[in-house]
Amino acid sequence: MEHLDVRSPYVVDTRELGRRPGLSHPLTRTVPAPAHLGTEVIGVAEGSDLQLDLLLESVVEGVLVSGTVHGEATGECVRCLDPVQRSVDVRVQELFAYPGKSSAEDEDVLELQGDLLDLEPALRDAVVPSLPFQPVCSVDCPGLCSQCGARLADDPLHGHDDTDPRWAALRSLAASADGTTPTTDERPAGPENPRS
Repeated sequence: MEHLDVRSPYVVDTRELGRRPGLSHPLTRTVPAPAHLGTEVIGVAEGSDLQLDLLLESVVEGVLVSGTVHGEATGECVRCLDPVQRSVDVRVQELFAYPGKSSAEDEDVLELQGDLLDLEPALRDAVVPSLPFQPVCSVDCPGLCSQCGARLADDPLHGHDDTDPRWAALRSLAASADGTTPTTDERPAGPENPRS
C-alpha cells in the first residue's frame, strides 16, 4: 500500500479523535480538484476549488466522514457542443476502517493508514456519479444538423432536401406528365388489356 503524504490537502490526521467512539471533529477546507474528476464530457477542472464541509466521527470500526462537497463542473453540451456549467453540491459519507478491522470481502472499504486517511477516493465516489451522464445546455436544445453541423438553435427553419436520388427518374417522369390518360399501348398488359 502506498504511504500517504501528510502534505497532501486530501490527507487528514485523525489523532484528535483518539480512537474513542463518540468523539467528532468538524473539518472545513478548500482543496484543489484532482485530475480527471469527471467524465469525458463534463468534470471539475483540475486545480479548481472544492469546498469541503465535513464531520469526522470516531466509531467502533473506524472514522466516519460525512458532509458536503461544493464546486463547479464544466463541460460540453452533448447536442450542440456549447460550453456547460453545473454546480456540484453533493453529500459524502464514507467509513474509513481501522487497519485490520475490514474483512477480505470488503474490497471497497477504505482504510486508515495509522491515524491518516485520504479523502480523495471518497470525493471521487461522491462527485463523479452526481455529474450528468449527457449534459445539455438546456432541456430543449435542438442540437446540430446531422448533415451539415449547423446549430439548429440559430436557424429553427434549417433543413435539407432529403429526397433519395434513386427516385430522380420517377420525379422527372412525373414532372413531364401532362395529365392525359395513357393510350392503350401505354397500359400494362393484363386480362383486360391483352397485347396484340
